Amino acid sequence: MRHTLFKILTLFFVAYSGAQNINVSGIVQDETGIPIPGANVIVKGTGNGTSTDFDGNFTLNDVKISSTISISYLGYITKEVVITDNTKLTIKLQEDLAQLEEVVVIGYGTQSKKEITGAVSVVSAEAIDALKPTRIEQALQGQVAGVNITSQSGTPGGASTISIRGVSTNGDSRPLILVDGNVIEDLSVINPSDIESINILKDATAGIYGVRAANGVILITTKTGRKEMPLTIEYNAYGGFQQTTRKIPVLNASEYGIIVNEAYAAGGNTPPFSDISNLGIGTDWQDLVFESAPIQNHNILFKGGGKNSSYSYSGSFLTQDGIVGGSKSNFTRFTNNASYNLDFLENFKFTSGITLMRTNKRNLPENSNSSVLFNAINMAPTFTVYDENGDYTLAEGLGGEVINPLAQIADIFDRGKIMKLSGNAGLSYNFLDHFTAQSNIQFNYAEVSSKVFNPIAKFGSGKNSNVDRSSVFEGLNYFRDYTFDAFVKYENKFNDIHNVNVLLGTSVFKTTGEYTGATGYDILDNNVINANLDQASDIVNINQNTGRNATFDSRLLSYFGRVQYDYKGKYLLSAVIRRDGSTKFGPENRFGYFPSGSVGWIASDEDFLSDNNFINLLKVRASYGILGNDRIPDYRYVSLLNGEGTYIFNDKELIGTATGGIANPEIRWEKQKTLDIGLDMRILNNKIDITADYFKKRTEDLLVIPQVSGLLGTGGAPVVNGGVVENEGLEFAIGYSDNFSENLKFSIKYNVTYLKNEVVSVNTDDGFLTGGSFGISQPAPSRMEAGFPLGYFYGYETDGIYQNQAEIDASAVGDLAPEPGDIKYVDQNNDGVIDLADKVDIGNPIPDATMGLNISLDYKNFDFAAYAFASIGNEIVRNYERGQQLTNRTISYLDRWTGEGTGNSFPRVSNGATPNGLFSDFYVEDGSFIRLQNVQLGYTFSSKNLEDSRISKLRLYVSASNLFTLTEYKGFDPTASSGAPIGGGIDQGFYPSAKTFLLGINLKF
Repeated sequence: MRHTLFKILTLFFVAYSGAQNINVSGIVQDETGIPIPGANVIVKGTGNGTSTDFDGNFTLNDVKISSTISISYLGYITKEVVITDNTKLTIKLQEDLAQLEEVVVIGYGTQSKKEITGAVSVVSAEAIDALKPTRIEQALQGQVAGVNITSQSGTPGGASTISIRGVSTNGDSRPLILVDGNVIEDLSVINPSDIESINILKDATAGIYGVRAANGVILITTKTGRKEMPLTIEYNAYGGFQQTTRKIPVLNASEYGIIVNEAYAAGGNTPPFSDISNLGIGTDWQDLVFESAPIQNHNILFKGGGKNSSYSYSGSFLTQDGIVGGSKSNFTRFTNNASYNLDFLENFKFTSGITLMRTNKRNLPENSNSSVLFNAINMAPTFTVYDENGDYTLAEGLGGEVINPLAQIADIFDRGKIMKLSGNAGLSYNFLDHFTAQSNIQFNYAEVSSKVFNPIAKFGSGKNSNVDRSSVFEGLNYFRDYTFDAFVKYENKFNDIHNVNVLLGTSVFKTTGEYTGATGYDILDNNVINANLDQASDIVNINQNTGRNATFDSRLLSYFGRVQYDYKGKYLLSAVIRRDGSTKFGPENRFGYFPSGSVGWIASDEDFLSDNNFINLLKVRASYGILGNDRIPDYRYVSLLNGEGTYIFNDKELIGTATGGIANPEIRWEKQKTLDIGLDMRILNNKIDITADYFKKRTEDLLVIPQVSGLLGTGGAPVVNGGVVENEGLEFAIGYSDNFSENLKFSIKYNVTYLKNEVVSVNTDDGFLTGGSFGISQPAPSRMEAGFPLGYFYGYETDGIYQNQAEIDASAVGDLAPEPGDIKYVDQNNDGVIDLADKVDIGNPIPDATMGLNISLDYKNFDFAAYAFASIGNEIVRNYERGQQLTNRTISYLDRWTGEGTGNSFPRVSNGATPNGLFSDFYVEDGSFIRLQNVQLGYTFSSKNLEDSRISKLRLYVSASNLFTLTEYKGFDPTASSGAPIGGGIDQGFYPSAKTFLLGINLKF
């Protein structure tokens, strides 16, 4: 009986305990330990719930033991916890990256990625952080299909050319760039560490932004706080060093002596070196010019928010010496960025942001026949750096261009400074349930100053660089612009199946600039310390002939409308019409109408696919539209007195103004007609993501400045609508990502773009336009001509080397008779003469395909990422060799022709006149390459190691950028290009992109 009673009491106690309710409390944090205010905490299956307070704390009363609570917050993966006792809970939510990517910034708003009907690509903050770029352009290369970045220089702070889906114009082909809605012309104003995401609009859907969007749109969103967010501090820093990726193999002193003696003998002259055996290795000028250069960056970010507001501030400092010239090519950047957003009322909101940026850049001559690297390649190895008096050795006998590169660096004092202030402010008001009125104003103000001191200098007899009279130039240019946008949105959903979004607005843009500067001579003591206009004589103002400062002023007035509609979320439609007016055109052609439209079908939402376990998303989309472009000089539709003329008054010669460019009142908008057909697909539980696009861009009424006959008299060539260019291509991107376990995550992404560029017509008298330069006094090597790629190389095709006189006698030759060992040119028209009519297409600077491969692997606290980029099918012109009698040469000359049968690819050497220097495919090389852009390994300390500190995240990493490049190109860098549509891809001693090694830290408090 006693045992039975005990059992009954025990069962009663257990039953009572199981029914007992308790109070549950805890804190909700993100992965780094930062509290999440406003998170929802609900007991599943009941109405019992609450939200976390400002510090992430919550309390739930009367919770049954063994109940499950659900914790959720926008942008994070919902987490469930089973309640076993009343121990205080610490719940950490993981960011839902897939969900965060669902909302994409588009024109004047955002849209669900699933509903987007255009070609839009996204680069996340994680991808940017992994690359640690000094400029944003470096973070785009290889990350996005259809976007190609051409570096104009590897110098610190050097700019890049961004092309979205090919080069569509021979003018300004830059895309429109907006940072938090603020128009930015130069990406150097933005610190990459401040970026939250980058969205790229690549097709006609960019037309909502009008004329400035003809070459695509890049939308950048910066990091900011959120409402009810406690103050968060992030500190990121890295430091390291940079090195050149390669040197061009040139002859050492002994090899040089052999080649020079042979060349002199072949020209019938006495060899200059009587004893080659004592020449040795000589001076390696590239070894002396290149150096290991330091780089460091520091960035601090404060962000947070109150109940109705959010704020952020970031400050950064970057300093970077050059691998050529060290501190003489230093780049330093200070950036300050702040934002503040306030909800006056639930339906009345204010947003604002401001950025202040200062840069200081020291410059060396580059990418020309006066550059430091050009001189380092061509300077004779038999010369020493200093002569017997301890002065820099004069480069005698090496022509008018080549000088001692170390003397050149020592005598260069070229500095540029930029101060730029950018800001934006906006108001948004929701009314009548479905309407929103919004207005934004943006402004940019920049001061660009430069100072160049040229001391008296002698680098050798007859050198172009010799300075007989010291001088200093001081310039200060001002740039201002503002944009005002105002629009009204209407959003509504009817019967739960019809979604409508209507946008109507207007935009006003104005930009002005002013150029000032003066040159003064005879600097005291020939010393840079005294190099200023106050201590100079004979000061010449750059605007003294006109009597006023040079200025520009252009304006845009636009009206736009957009309708977005979807039926049941499956059938999507978007239509845009925009009317743009520009002061670049005359009254008759000032305004243009530019419509665009796109459609989409989410097939995976159809009944026949809704239960499919393989396909998670299948969307087909298409877009077509017309975009306008007005990027030409101001007021070219009228005659201007902006030229310079010489006049005689009272027997005295005076300099004054004259007519400038010839007027053309008929110029009109350049139009780009864009077609895109795309497919978006996600399969295998969203682990594999696929995007494919076919696109075709046809640019008509191309705005060009043709060559004109001197018979027309004074004035430059007019701007005309003179051509049609087409870009056609395919984009494909595929990615795989999976969490194999709690400790192991892996992702791999690959993208490829195939592109065909062709000029359809050129409406000029000659039927072509030219650009670029090669050698000395040779015709321009690049052309724009119908039937060929834009900027293709136009020169002679070679057919080996003449082996004997009989071959020469049986061949067509030019004005300069060849000898055995010289290059044989193809007589294309079979007229028996080698002349200009025999020039043909010998290369294309535009790649046939570009590819990117990105890999990331996280294991426990370690993270690894690697990025690679490839460019296939483009050619580069080798133009960094001077070819004078005593200049140095590359080691290719060791394979020269030395007699019949000794070679058929590299000509003989001679100091006499030969036809071998004519522009031909002998100087055109394959520029294809594969580059490992970045490799990074990081370690994040666990929260247990940081419990006793205020640090919520601590990560250390090592990184290597531009680690190696696989290419057959013999120059410094296969990315060499000036960025010009006609004349790009010509290497004149290109400053190479540096190989960089970094050690960094990420801290969060």
